[in-house]
Amino acid sequence: MAQLLPSSLVLALVFSATDVILCTENNGCVARSFGYDSVVCECNSTYCDSVGPVSLPPLGQYSSYLSSRAGSRMEAGQGQIQVSSSGAGLRLTILPYQKYQRIKGFGGAMTDAAAINILSLSAGAQEQLLRQYFSKDGISYSVVRVPMASCDFSTRLYTYADTPGDYDLKNFTLAQEDMNMKVSVSQKHVHLLMCLHSQSSLPSLFQIPLLLRAQAMSPHPLSLLGSAWSAPAWMKTNGALTGKGSLKGQPGGKEHKTWAQYYIRFLEQYAKYNLTFWALTTGNEPSAGRMTNYSFQALGFTPEEQRDWVALDLGPALQSSSHPHTHILILDDSRLLLPHWAKVVLSDVHAARYIHGVAVHFYMDGLVPAETSLGATHQLYPEYYLFGTEACAGWGPLDHGVKLGSWDRAEKYAHDIIEDLNHYVVGWTDWNLALDPTGGPNWVKNFVDSPVIVDAKQDVFYKQPSFYGMAHFSKFLWEGSQRVGVSTSGKTQLEFSAFVRPDGSVVLIVLNRSSSTIQFEVWDQGVGYIPCTAPAHSLLTVAWNTH
Repeated sequence: MAQLLPSSLVLALVFSATDVILCTENNGCVARSFGYDSVVCECNSTYCDSVGPVSLPPLGQYSSYLSSRAGSRMEAGQGQIQVSSSGAGLRLTILPYQKYQRIKGFGGAMTDAAAINILSLSAGAQEQLLRQYFSKDGISYSVVRVPMASCDFSTRLYTYADTPGDYDLKNFTLAQEDMNMKVSVSQKHVHLLMCLHSQSSLPSLFQIPLLLRAQAMSPHPLSLLGSAWSAPAWMKTNGALTGKGSLKGQPGGKEHKTWAQYYIRFLEQYAKYNLTFWALTTGNEPSAGRMTNYSFQALGFTPEEQRDWVALDLGPALQSSSHPHTHILILDDSRLLLPHWAKVVLSDVHAARYIHGVAVHFYMDGLVPAETSLGATHQLYPEYYLFGTEACAGWGPLDHGVKLGSWDRAEKYAHDIIEDLNHYVVGWTDWNLALDPTGGPNWVKNFVDSPVIVDAKQDVFYKQPSFYGMAHFSKFLWEGSQRVGVSTSGKTQLEFSAFVRPDGSVVLIVLNRSSSTIQFEVWDQGVGYIPCTAPAHSLLTVAWNTH
């Protein structure tokens, strides 16, 4: 068992990285064009544009933040709330008495690929990148998804228990990817440790992860979410991590019980490093593991098998562990499978008592209406929340890989988030936090896009339009914010969602995917009229105090 560092030393080590010169003010985007429909913002070890801390003006005024295809990036504005209507042709009326779901948060995934790319930068650029995502100067991500062992965005195939027949998990151990990449420190930090501790403590120095560095920057506790792609090959019917295969035996049997204990061991190992998990999913994309010749890691479950595994194995194992408050989220797959999957699992009282929510992915959302999938699931099971656990651009065969500066992809993100929020989803998680210019590394060459693209050769990273698309939500929708109703005075191309935050302030997010500028006003009966302009292809966040 590795020796733990005192928490005071952990924090000293994490914060010691902040002595590099950092840009923390609201400075402008260093725009670069790569031939797509908009620009990226280039950042390096000493400079990066930043939203900065956001505080709303006094009662009677409003703040606005605009991003657009034309090049605006969280452009800040402020104005006076009017006592009478401007006479605009379109009015959005805030209906605070219509109350819906409360927000959990927004974030991205610390995959092996993300860790490799972040750590490929110099110490200063690493710090800049993490601050952009997690600090109060950045976009305030509050959720981080952590793959449990390898996925397609790894450089090799592995699990934490690859010894055949190890049903007691005696050889369970975190991988070098957890310990030496997600858990990496610089030579400067090694020197600090040597000064503070004896040589015998040095094996512990690799226990200061990127996740802890992110947590140290965040003004609030990060909500960690664990998802496994595959069980060890020796537990599976096909004897491989990839392709069509499920657990051997039946729920309640030794493979299913060992797989449940694998989850517990994962929580225990990360807890040694002061990292506790808000939630676990029952497994990434269970439908993939039922597809013949599926190309990367997967573990097949039918909804009936998942129901029984939770009821007989995972639920009881988690309940009797030292982590009984960690949530269980089912599905972790396309909303195409809803509401059927939820009906099978949640209609069973033995499984349902262990479950907190339903996890959905963004892929193929256009094939099924949100109302008939998300909406129907909420109406059937309102006590279980809906949570978005994965999304990325560039995954389709006709629109593949990285597109530096694509505003179209930012719009698709924003459209999906608004649609999800308006159908009871409580949070939305992007996929890789950072990728290289090819959209990797990825052992199976399943290259996609990311809101941050790292060019290690130049020691720079690019913030894509989708980064700012995420910012319009993650920066303003605090945990506990509650969606409220919005009515329109007429038909409009605008897409929107409104929230009342825990401090009583109101946030309205408006997407204009049309090629025309749209003038409108917002009416909040408690404070007055707010005149607004949504330029063509833009995303606008408006916020104001109510007392």
